[in-house]
Order: sequence, then structure tokens, then C-alpha cells
Amino acid sequence: MRTHTRILVIGGGPAGSTASTLLAKQGFEVTLLEAATFPRYHIGESILPSALPVLDLLGVRKKVEEYGFVRKGGAYFEWGPENWELNFDHLEGSDAYSYQVVRSEFDKILLDHAGESGVEVHEGTRISEIGFDGERPVSAVWKRGAETGTITFDFLIDCSGRNGVMATKYLKNRKFNEAFKNIAVWSYFRGVKPLDKGPKGAIAVCSVPDGWFWAIPLHDGTHSVGLVNNAARFTEHRNRLGGTDEVFAEAVESSSRIKDMLAGAERIADFKAEQDYSYAAENFTGPGYVLAGDAACFLDPLLSTGVHLATFSGLLAGAGVSSVLRGELTEDEALGFYQQAYRQAYERLLILVSFFYKSFSRQSQFFEAQKLTRRERGMLHLYESFLNVVTGVEDIADTKDSALDAVARRMAESGHLFAGESEAMAAMPTSQDTAVGGLYLVFEPRLGLRRRDAEPALTP
Repeated sequence: MRTHTRILVIGGGPAGSTASTLLAKQGFEVTLLEAATFPRYHIGESILPSALPVLDLLGVRKKVEEYGFVRKGGAYFEWGPENWELNFDHLEGSDAYSYQVVRSEFDKILLDHAGESGVEVHEGTRISEIGFDGERPVSAVWKRGAETGTITFDFLIDCSGRNGVMATKYLKNRKFNEAFKNIAVWSYFRGVKPLDKGPKGAIAVCSVPDGWFWAIPLHDGTHSVGLVNNAARFTEHRNRLGGTDEVFAEAVESSSRIKDMLAGAERIADFKAEQDYSYAAENFTGPGYVLAGDAACFLDPLLSTGVHLATFSGLLAGAGVSSVLRGELTEDEALGFYQQAYRQAYERLLILVSFFYKSFSRQSQFFEAQKLTRRERGMLHLYESFLNVVTGVEDIADTKDSALDAVARRMAESGHLFAGESEAMAAMPTSQDTAVGGLYLVFEPRLGLRRRDAEPALTP
């Protein structure tokens, strides 16, 4: 392994693969260290159309397209007394679809592509310590089996997922969202009855009194089926019923759709679980580093935003770091752009999820609990920008509960919640009109950031 690299990327998931590939394509020396050996298991199988343009930039879309993943035409919701479709055919452009993927296989395609694009990839290599010069990370001690060594670097991109090396071990700045103290339990089933509603290849999202189910068709003939429940209520149910299997089975009885789909199906794996998974670091950047993907933040899985946020943050990191290393922007300018653009994307989606839950809060204590607290709302400064995204909903100047309730209700009644979701997902700061902090993304003649009203950068 190198003893020095221009850019060190920790983690080989979609965020790390995206950032490292884009930087390598710009001609920079990039080293990626991944603790696991791929393929490795990961949840988050339902992908949004917003990932497709990033796959194009990476040059990997054809490989994903030809692999055989289920083509996802949208989603079908049974939410309380309502049911409706989210059909990607209504999106403009050629990216009116996405995929349901086996993440171990999808992530390996992206990581292998990073290696083929010039990234020096080391799997099975864990970071045990990061060294600093003041607040700036400058070195990392790595271990791979019995081997150990130190690598120094000029810039660090932390894509270490939920483990969050920088956020949890050094910065200690990860904050959990009080509104979403939930638990997700899931497994895989064979022989599931195909969904007979919604677009072809759709994910099914079905509410139950204490939470909701997802059901995702996969190309290997199985379905991923999961239950999201309030963590405290789940514990109560498990103590009453005797185990996770029993809680899951009881919840299935509460959803006629899921019950019908699972009738006669065989569960082929033990249940897996994750708890208290909605969080964000207080800051996504600092001197010489950015946090990307799940290392920076993670959102409730309701809107399937995990890979979107990972690839989007990887794109932002690749553009920002490229511009800094080429001397086009100061580090403070580029990191300020990254912080604002990525947090804005995260917070828009956070508000969308909260509105989604809140709009049906009368049904049960679960939905009533999924509301941003006043403290959490006070930390957000994006109500106006969010509402501008949502078609047909006027701006509001305050954040009173009554106003938020009215917006949530109108969005739910009109279907604009999902139009807003699609627009928020697709919105990127790619023009002077959508600049963030006076900067915006450019892709030609090369990936980077440009100041508003600046002349196009010259290719050296």
C-alpha cells in the first residue's frame, strides 16, 4: 500500500465508490480503504431515479443496467385509509425508472468500477486510528489481518457508514432525531405473491397501527419484507408475545396487503434489526475532510433515500475536492458549499418524512410520535426553500404547528407530497439560479464547482 496519497477515502459503499471514482477520473491519486471484503450484506435495496444521473457520471450505468436487477417503476402506498401510486413515468426525462437491488451485488459493482477507474482499493482493511495536525486529519493507521501500517494524505473523505469513524470517535458530533426512535426488523421470503397494484417492480409501503411494512421484489426471486415500529412499543410487543417472529407475525395480520402477499411464502433468513437509525452530524465538514453518505447522516427509510443521499454526497464531495486541489476555490469556499448543499438535501427529506407521518397522526400513537420536536425544528432553517420545492404550496413565513399541519394536510390531500419528493430528489445546484452560497456544480469541461457569474474554467 502507498504510504502517502492525495486523497484518502474511508469506506467502499455507494458514497465512497462515487466520490473516489469521480476524483480518479479527474486525474487525482485516490486510495480507498474498506473494512469489509465485498460482496458484503447491506440493507437499503430500493433505489430512487435520482441515482441514475450519478451512475452516468461514474460510467457504470450500463453495468448496473445489464446486471438484471428488478426495474422499479415506482411505489405503491396503502397508508391508513388512503392508497395511491407513485409512478416514475410522470417524471420528466429519460430517468423515469430505477432499480430494486441486492445491495451486496450493487455495491460490489460500484466498488469494482472504482478500482477499474484508477482508485487504489484495499478491502478487508480497517482504520484503527486517525492522526491530526491541529483539527486537520493528516494520517491513518490501518490494519489488514496481521499487517499494519500508516498512510498520510492531503484530504480525507469519510464514507465509513453508520460506524462514522470521524463523527463517532473523534468529533463526537452525531445527534439522533428524537422523532424517529424506531426499530426496523426484516427478513427475506421466497414464494411471495407479486404485488398486483402500482407500477411494475414497485415497492409496497403499507401502514399498520404501530408502524409500517415495506415489501421489495428482488431479481433473485426473493422479497425483502420489513416492519418499522416505534422502538419502545416493539419492546412491549416482544415482551408480551415472546419474540421478534411473533411481533412480525402479529403485525402482518394487521395488513391485508402484506398478509396476502406472504400467504404460503417461506422465510429463508433470520430476522435482522436496526434501531435509532435517524441521525445527523452537527457538521459535515472541517479542515481537510468531509463526511459523506451515512457517515454524515441517515434518514428514516420511509422514502428510500439512503443510496440517493450517498451518491449525491459523493458527487458533491468529488466536485468540491476537485476544485480545491486544482486551486479554483479555497477550501473554506468548497467546504461551505458542501455543508450547505448536503445538509439542505438531508433536511428537505427529513421534513418530508415528518410531514408524511404527521399528516396521518390521528391514526395511532406511532404516527403521532413521528414529529419533529420544537428543538429539532429550531435547528432547521429550510422551511421556505422546502416549500418552494413543493408544487402548488405557497411559502409560509412562520413555523407554528398550525401552519405546518395545514401544509402537511394540503400536501397529502393533493398528492403534492410525492411531487415534492421527486423534485427535491432531483434538485441539484447545477446552475446560477440554483447556486448554494454563490457556488454551483459544473460537469464540463470537467467536474467541479463554479462561482456564480464566473467565467468558465479553462482546461489546463
